[in-house]
Amino acid sequence: MGKLRYAMVGGGRDAFIGGVHRKAMALDGQMEFVAGALSSSPEKAIASGRELGLADDRNHARWQDLLDDELRRPASERIDFVSIVTPNHMHYPVAKAFAEAGINVVCDKPLVHSSEQAQDLIATVGKSGSVFAVSYNYTGYPLVRHARHMVRSGQLGEIRKVIVEYNQGWLANLLEGSGNKQADWRTDPARSGIAGCIGDIGSHAENLAATITGLEIESLCADLTTFVAGRKLDDDGNLLLRYSNGARGILISSQIEIGGENDLRIRVFGSLGSLTWHQENPNRLLHSAIDAPPRILTRGCPWLCDAAVRATRLPAGHPEAFHEAFANIYAGAAEAIRARQEGRKLSSLEGDFPTLIDGARGVRFIEKTVESAHSTAKWTPF
Repeated sequence: MGKLRYAMVGGGRDAFIGGVHRKAMALDGQMEFVAGALSSSPEKAIASGRELGLADDRNHARWQDLLDDELRRPASERIDFVSIVTPNHMHYPVAKAFAEAGINVVCDKPLVHSSEQAQDLIATVGKSGSVFAVSYNYTGYPLVRHARHMVRSGQLGEIRKVIVEYNQGWLANLLEGSGNKQADWRTDPARSGIAGCIGDIGSHAENLAATITGLEIESLCADLTTFVAGRKLDDDGNLLLRYSNGARGILISSQIEIGGENDLRIRVFGSLGSLTWHQENPNRLLHSAIDAPPRILTRGCPWLCDAAVRATRLPAGHPEAFHEAFANIYAGAAEAIRARQEGRKLSSLEGDFPTLIDGARGVRFIEKTVESAHSTAKWTPF
């Protein structure tokens, strides 16, 4: 099979996440970076593309020029998908335009600014048939996939309680006032959306819990706070969750917890046992059964589920982490794209990636959290 050709929108000079996506896509040798519009600044876009080796005729100053150029090309030369790694406010117009044109899309999270935009994307993809992935990258870790298998196969019994946290401290002061690009757009309502911390990392926590447990939130009670004077959006969030099966949940999302780096962790408690996974030590999963001693599962365990084994690249003892998790999302999207091109259905282990529906649920989670935080009612229906 030939490599899948991709274009990138955003992710140029000074952009952290664009480089992560490109490295992840290069990991398995399945994808080739051939085109882009890498910045909202035309000058920076062109300069970034040249630095990354794009040909002049596929290095564009604007994303609209990129799309127009691809549609002018014969099908044999066009990109197979576009990767969107812009600030949040650009996700919707770019994703809609490419999906409407029938081009497959991988979009960073959170998906868009509103549920109305999310539903419009769902309708657009329903018409065009495009593959659409959302890069909730933490679901790409092998042991997250094994945790999902254990919960969904009933090994923990009935799920009673879920505690998920994402603790950071990098915004403990007014970093956006210092010229820091990442802080600047993430704390700007015009670009980030209606939420700050809860949208940036709280959405990851929600998606991790939903992916592993499959539980649906019935209602929530949220307390959002802006601790740093002069900040326009929340930088700390604490939520109580009620799930439709009767389980209870706690979700913590904070960017003012000094000492926190990327401390994403989850604990799932069922009637027969529990699981604990920590993103900063991702190759270990703690399983405690009600009638047996606790055990530590590692990424190299021979008894991991097929989905976890499929997501593993290195022998036991060699750490796999952040880039590999991203690569697993892209690998699943690539399988779906190839299946679409070949006119066939995916096999049971193919196409393992967060979908447009997952992205839309994440947008609703952000909206309902903000609604709850501003409400005097104890519980806000989801």
